[in-house]
Amino acid sequence: MKVLMINGSPHSKGNTYVALHQMEEIFEKEGIETEILHVGNKDIRGCVACMSCKKAGRCVFDDMVNEAAPKFQACHGLVIASPVYYASANATLIAFLDRLFYSTPFDKTMKVGASVVAARRGGLSSTFDELNKYFTICGMPVASGQYWNSIHGASQGEAAQDMEGLQGMRTLAKNMAFLMKSIALGRERFGLPEKEPFERTNFIR
Repeated sequence: MKVLMINGSPHSKGNTYVALHQMEEIFEKEGIETEILHVGNKDIRGCVACMSCKKAGRCVFDDMVNEAAPKFQACHGLVIASPVYYASANATLIAFLDRLFYSTPFDKTMKVGASVVAARRGGLSSTFDELNKYFTICGMPVASGQYWNSIHGASQGEAAQDMEGLQGMRTLAKNMAFLMKSIALGRERFGLPEKEPFERTNFIR
């Protein structure tokens, strides 16, 4: 069982990483393999709505998005972590996620998702909500912790002093591990939920 963790911060060992590392340690104790992809410092352009991925099954821009796609397909859980910029996620991370989710044709149903946000003070809830939408549009259950999954820190590494935030990350990882294991057992016994053909309704025809 594996969790893919996306670090959307430009800083590889900043406060966002502090949160991910807390989760990583819990996953290790739970016997779950983890991999952290650092995307926040990469040159990743946004989607241009060319629709080439619908034919090719991969994004037309051959960068880290296509490298991450098979890792996403193979994982049982996905953690997306971002610092807060103007009450929103890092723009590089959003560009990455837009293209990753849209260009990958595989079924994401029942992969467990969790979002984590880090900030000095405000904008955490709006960023948390923004990131969760990637999961809920494609049938991914969202893991929760004991609060909204956030951690506070200004200077690099300062989040290590946020005892409540660190505890929240550990709780989130434990809950996520339980949920992934429970879904694996349910899939084995009951299979996945049956899907109806998608009904696409445009507002203007």
